[in-house]
Amino acid sequence: MFHIAEEKEILEGKITDVYFDRTLQILKNKKINPKVKAEFVAKNLPGEWFWAVLSGIEEVMCILKELPVKVRAMSEGTVFYPNQPVLEIEGNYQDFCVYETAILGLLCQASGIATKAARYKKLAGDRLVMSFGARRMHPVIAPMIERNAYIGGCDGVSVTKSGDIIGEDPLGTIPHALIICIGSAVDSIKAFDQVMEPGINRVALIDTFLDEKFECLNVAEAMGDKLYAVRFDTPASRRGDFYHILRESRWELDLRGFEEVKIFVSGGIKEKELPQLNSLVDGYGIGTAISNAPVVDFSMDIVEVDGKPLAKRGKCSGSKKVLRCPECHKDLILPFEKEIETCECGGKYKNLLYTFIADGKVLQELPTPRKIREYVIDQLKELPD
Repeated sequence: MFHIAEEKEILEGKITDVYFDRTLQILKNKKINPKVKAEFVAKNLPGEWFWAVLSGIEEVMCILKELPVKVRAMSEGTVFYPNQPVLEIEGNYQDFCVYETAILGLLCQASGIATKAARYKKLAGDRLVMSFGARRMHPVIAPMIERNAYIGGCDGVSVTKSGDIIGEDPLGTIPHALIICIGSAVDSIKAFDQVMEPGINRVALIDTFLDEKFECLNVAEAMGDKLYAVRFDTPASRRGDFYHILRESRWELDLRGFEEVKIFVSGGIKEKELPQLNSLVDGYGIGTAISNAPVVDFSMDIVEVDGKPLAKRGKCSGSKKVLRCPECHKDLILPFEKEIETCECGGKYKNLLYTFIADGKVLQELPTPRKIREYVIDQLKELPD
């Protein structure tokens, strides 16, 4: 039996911290049920991040659309900054208090994964970035991980179920296990070529038994024009100067007329390595760094009670709007009632918080993963390196 929560249990509010259950009991007993506005904000971002990608909105709406609440939120895939409200729930507190735990969980992890993927994609530029990290996480959440890796910028995912969810064919090469079972990298890529349909790229894994440079030449000579790429998954314990290994292999391939053969790398590739490796690498397989991305530490806080601004210490009270200038990309956080249309640069501000749910209806279209990914990629172009 898997240790997981079922969808029904999430929608029934059973995935909640016990103090919310107790709070609901007390409020019902005392007949206290104020109408509140509660906002979701990340005061800080992990590590050296100064921006993040909002994700998890579609799943959050699965919970909130069943409740008698009004919801404003940023669109999924929006780049946001610390202290900006990304979601606001308006309604009687008893109606949604037990869902805080689940909503935060949906937003925090999804946004962390999407942001980490976006950081790798921005560093990689036009080079392929593939999500390879599902094997490091519980299989129940593998599709969630890879959906968010994809919308954050990854060009493909590896798990077949994830491919179904995002509407894209999964990507993959050859595991070391196939080479060990068959006996050599050359025989393995030949077997792959004989069995797999022609539309699948022939990518040879070249670090199982022999020196990478010589194995590159072996598979290239055996496959000729059919070989699309070679993949280096060299373990860290054997890697040494990885850049030099790649440079030497690229030199030998080019020298023998295999200029079209691409180089893919995987196996613990860190963000800081991409600026150097980019000159030699055509594609990256990123695993645990994305699937185990740090979460974005959102919190939910009440900011208005029965129409009056009210918040705990350390929080700015009152409902808010987040404006962004599409020309100079300057952002403003303002009280909800305040109006500013024009930026100092002359651009027209755009309000990032849309009404998603009102009067029991979902008002905003939930875009496909591909559309969200395109939205993210467009925003990444405007962000400084």
